Amino acid sequence: MTQTTTERPAGRASGAVVPVLAFAGIVVAVMQTLLVPVIKDLPQLLDTDPGNATWVLTSTLLSGAVATPIMGRLGDLFGKRRMLILSLAVMVAGALLSALTSDLLLMITGRTLQGFAMGAIPLGIGLMRDMLPRERLGSAMALMSSSIGVGGGLALPAAALVAQHADWHALFYGAAGLGVLSIVLTLLVVPESPMRAEGSFDLLGALGLSAGLVLFLLPITKGSDWGWTSGTTLGLFGAAVVVLLLWGVMELRLKAPLVDLRTTARPAVLFTNLASIMVGVSFYVVSLVLPQLLQLPTSTGYGLGQSMVVAGLLVAPLGLTMMFTAPVYARLSAKYGPKVTLILGLLIIAIGYGAGLGLMSAAWQSLVISVLLGAGIGLAYSSLPALIVGAVPASETGAANGLNTLMRSIGTSVSSAVIGMVLANTANHVGGVAIPTMHGFRVSFLIATAAVAVGLVLALFLPGRRPAAHPQLRASSEEDANLEHAEAVLRGFRGRVLDADGAPVARAKVTLIDRRGRQAGATLSAEDGSYALTVPAQGSYVVAARAPGHAPLASSATHTGDDRPVDLDLDLPSRTVPA
Repeated sequence: MTQTTTERPAGRASGAVVPVLAFAGIVVAVMQTLLVPVIKDLPQLLDTDPGNATWVLTSTLLSGAVATPIMGRLGDLFGKRRMLILSLAVMVAGALLSALTSDLLLMITGRTLQGFAMGAIPLGIGLMRDMLPRERLGSAMALMSSSIGVGGGLALPAAALVAQHADWHALFYGAAGLGVLSIVLTLLVVPESPMRAEGSFDLLGALGLSAGLVLFLLPITKGSDWGWTSGTTLGLFGAAVVVLLLWGVMELRLKAPLVDLRTTARPAVLFTNLASIMVGVSFYVVSLVLPQLLQLPTSTGYGLGQSMVVAGLLVAPLGLTMMFTAPVYARLSAKYGPKVTLILGLLIIAIGYGAGLGLMSAAWQSLVISVLLGAGIGLAYSSLPALIVGAVPASETGAANGLNTLMRSIGTSVSSAVIGMVLANTANHVGGVAIPTMHGFRVSFLIATAAVAVGLVLALFLPGRRPAAHPQLRASSEEDANLEHAEAVLRGFRGRVLDADGAPVARAKVTLIDRRGRQAGATLSAEDGSYALTVPAQGSYVVAARAPGHAPLASSATHTGDDRPVDLDLDLPSRTVPA
């Protein structure tokens, strides 16, 4: 059972909550990006061969993929703020470990711990949904969702500057300092959400999902080194399929699964997650191509001969544009819905990559590509949490957004593997050094465009926003929310919880249970004993109520699925006390 045990808090959160949570997302992005300027030097810095050095990056990817859905579910159960702070604390510990060592195994351990910070994105989105009023929620979630790109864009030139003028370990000290600052700000500004999911943590499900993800992502990230047709690569892919299928069967049989696969199978959730993979693919291509193109020497005939810092500054507008897109998204989404903004974002990304095929001959052209792609990716990323939040119960926000963030990570992993293979296979070898070619860059842009085209097709299958019954009444966000609530009540059960004498019972817990025995909704009765529960679909339900001092009551009822409410008063008997 995964529904809430409390209603959404009525109090409004401080105005500083949104920037503090977005800053946590930026810190996570910084942690992921800080090694980009020194990737080529890692074998020498760690005194190892290039194959082993790649584990410093792979370990963070794997731990982030595993931690994201798990931390989201733990946040739903035990508190999103608590799990957000824990995620950041583990990241700080990992950054300090990496800062103090040049040993390969310790460095991999530290980077693995840093990957746990990826859970901050879905936890921050969940906190926003629980605390913010409806009129602020759209732009806030957009900023939080885009923070991963914002942080990556801003961190690249900063990390390059540090790497050029200081010991490379300073990068980890900087990440640890940002993590500590984020923890302090969260403790001071962000309140804990009272929203909780019922049930226990699915430990076996967490282990199964972790094993399946590692088996799937490991050959994706290492396939180019091992060989895509090698026994190791194919064996791991096969094992991943078996483990994930067994995990899915097990999750479907549990009352409180780690991931509610039935909810995940809803069209709004399923197609959003599939489109997220495509957005992740398209986002990472520009991060792989433009910095290399900018830094290649002009003697190649197509390289732009820029320094590491200048290249980072020219790509930084990608993240800045994503940040400034958040308020634009909020206005567009309020008028047309997140499905339309997702489609618009994907179209702009396609235009950006299409234009990029002919804009690779000057440094300023990279700036144009960064701005165009930043606007498109910003709109697309901003739309994803809104689509998820609108399709799942409040108590599943953390887990559902955790899974969506995981889908984006899978997209970037696939992008890294495919683009890396393309650039390697099209490279010119001069003096034993592989130099990427313009042909490889253009093929990479074409792959990104194809991914966007697939994302567009998937987005078209998303359910559209239902038009308002009375658009002339939707004059403000508050009225909008009230109207939607009134319409929702018409599609469910309503009534009062009364005691044996007919007096109202306040704060009684009223639970809706479907015919499979799964909880389909929950609420608390008001001071006058009234309650209202929406139904996910027509059919037979059990409406149960309990309150201190009263025996529990369960009543069977049927809803036909139309817009007429079913009135159902619940008369709680007094608790009998043995003589």
